Amino acid sequence: MIPGKMERAVEFNHFLSSYYPDTSYGADRHYADMLEQAVAAERLGYASVSIPEHHLMNILMNPAPLQMAIKVAGATRRIKIITSVVQLPLHDMRTYAGEVVLAELFTDGRLILGVGRGAFAVEMDRMGAPIEESREKFDESLNVLQALLERENVSWSGKYYNFDELTVMPRPVRPVQLMMAALSPPAIYHSTRRGFHIQTTPLMDTNEKMLEQIGAFYKAKDELGDAGKHLTISLSRVCWLARDEADKRAKLELANDYYARFDNVFTGPGEIESGAIARLPRTQTLEELETNLLICTRDEFIDQLAVYEEAGVDELILSQNIGTPNQETLENMQSIAEEVMPHFSKLGKIEAAE
Repeated sequence: MIPGKMERAVEFNHFLSSYYPDTSYGADRHYADMLEQAVAAERLGYASVSIPEHHLMNILMNPAPLQMAIKVAGATRRIKIITSVVQLPLHDMRTYAGEVVLAELFTDGRLILGVGRGAFAVEMDRMGAPIEESREKFDESLNVLQALLERENVSWSGKYYNFDELTVMPRPVRPVQLMMAALSPPAIYHSTRRGFHIQTTPLMDTNEKMLEQIGAFYKAKDELGDAGKHLTISLSRVCWLARDEADKRAKLELANDYYARFDNVFTGPGEIESGAIARLPRTQTLEELETNLLICTRDEFIDQLAVYEEAGVDELILSQNIGTPNQETLENMQSIAEEVMPHFSKLGKIEAAE
C-alpha cells in the first residue's frame, strides 16, 4: 500500500468525452447523446461526470465546457460536474472568472473546475497560444484567476496580464473548487504540494506509469500532513466491459482507431482537414493496448480495478465513448454500474461486510 493512502471506496466518473469520428452525425444529435449519458450516469450511481475542452477538431470536441456543465446541471439533481480540463492559456482571466462564477451558481455548487495548460500543439498554435509558452502563461493565468475569484479589488503586473485595480462581478457565493491536471509524476508532486486536487491519466501507457503518477501524489500528500488530508486524485482510463473475447477484440480495435487520431494531435504532425483529425498508423499493438487499457470481460475488469483501488485512486474517470453508437455506450454504462461498481462502492463494501 502506498504511504499516506487511506482505505476508502473508489468513486466513479463518466467522461462525456465528445468523441465525434463521424462528422456527418450532427452536433445536435451528438450533444443530445452526451446529455443523455449524463442523466444516465446520475441514475446509475456514478458520482460525477467530466467535460473536456478542445477546439477546432473532432476529438474531445467541446469548445464550451462551462455551457455544457450548466446544461447538465439543468437535467440532473445531484451529480458532480467536473471540467476535464479547461485550458486557461486560451482565455482572458478577467472575463473567464465571471463565466466561472456564473457556471458555479447555475450548477448549484456542483461544478469542480479542472484546469490545465493545453496538450495539443496544433490546437494551441491555431488559437494563438503556442504550446511552448503555455506552461508559463498557465501559471500566471491560474494565479490571476485565483486572485480574481478570492479578492474584490485586484490589480496585476506580469508578463501576460497588466491591469489596474478591478473587481470581477458577480462575486462568488461559495469558494470555487479547483483541480489541477498533470501527467508527469514531478508535475503531479508539485501541484499536490501547492494544495490542489489532481486529475491525471496514463493515457494508453502501462500500469507502471499509473503507479508512478499515484505515488507522486501520495508522496506530496504525505509531506503536507494534515494540510493535505482532504486532497484527492482522479485518474482517467479508456474502458469497456466486454461481453466476450470477440467483443473485447472489436472494442480494442475501436480504441486503437481513437488513439490513431489522438496521437496525431498529441505527439504527431497535427493533420486536420475540415475539423476532422486524420487517422495515422500506430506502432503500439492491440495486445499492448489490451494490457494498458480497461477493455476486458467482467472478472478481468474487477481484477484490474482492484489494482487502481489498492494504488489509492479516489475517483476513476471512465472514458467509454470509443466510437460505439450511443445506445451501446448507455448499455455499457449500465453494465459497469450493475456488475462492477458494487464491488468498489461504499454501499457494496457495507453489504459485503454484513
